[in-house]
Amino acid sequence: MLVFGSEMHVLTFVFLIIELMMFAIQCWSYYIWPKDRARLLYLILLLLLIIYNVTGGLFPDEHITLIPVYIQNILAYGSGFIMASYFPFYFYKAYNLSSLRFVAIFGIPIFVLLPYIIFFVIIYSFTRDLGFAIHYGLIIPFLYSLYVLWAILKAIRHYIKINREDGYPLKRTEMLLVYLAVFPWVCLAVFSYFNITQWIEVLFTNIGFIIITILFLQRRGKAERFEKLRLIDRDELIKKQNEDFKQNCRNYNLTKRECEIAELLCRGLTYKEVGATLFIAENTVDAHVQKIFGKTGVNKKIDLRNVLGYVG
Repeated sequence: MLVFGSEMHVLTFVFLIIELMMFAIQCWSYYIWPKDRARLLYLILLLLLIIYNVTGGLFPDEHITLIPVYIQNILAYGSGFIMASYFPFYFYKAYNLSSLRFVAIFGIPIFVLLPYIIFFVIIYSFTRDLGFAIHYGLIIPFLYSLYVLWAILKAIRHYIKINREDGYPLKRTEMLLVYLAVFPWVCLAVFSYFNITQWIEVLFTNIGFIIITILFLQRRGKAERFEKLRLIDRDELIKKQNEDFKQNCRNYNLTKRECEIAELLCRGLTYKEVGATLFIAENTVDAHVQKIFGKTGVNKKIDLRNVLGYVG
């Protein structure tokens, strides 16, 4: 069943709408916290999937006269190649799988993108023989995709064995989900070679992406929970340190004003800066400091920090 009189299957359209909504939500989350590198990697993956679904769903269509059919085919196959090529890089960066560096940085351009450029961009542009491009241009990418699948799974197994200290390590269930997520994209070359119908191809590839989304949200949830617990612990520690500082001030019989000045001194402020902060004269600050030093038995700021137990 097609939509809007185009070549796009209704299933592709449904997935596309869902992914556009997800993209908007994740963009907003990334806007709130632009230092979230994992979310940026996921956003790129999601954007590539949207492009893949649009081009794969609409092209080729002879009714779209603005774009020649052979260009439509180049764009449609290109989006699939680029999407599949990004997967190893995504796992390399998002999961910190250093063993995938060669595959992601060098192997994919040579064994996946280069065949696409040679057969689908150059040869197909001149011959307009799509069958030739499909039959010969997918052989090397398919064989290499099998190696990439093995490399990703090997890297993840290694990660599980040695990486237990990051607060949210991969579990065996998560590893199984990664297998299921990557496998459909390895089969992408097979789908193209045998000209599998659009809805089957979309179903398999998007289910793989849904699994990756589940993994991403699970890992981000664990990471954010871990970070919030760390911040809570830090805030409680700071609160306790402040209470200890105030108690030490009371133990040395410092007045309220002397406690304020002592804290500012411990922060590293000069007499002039202390006076400006408290709206008092510098001479007044100096008089208070002499009293503070006399009560605590020190004559240097660094010694005052140690005596009062200030941690700033």
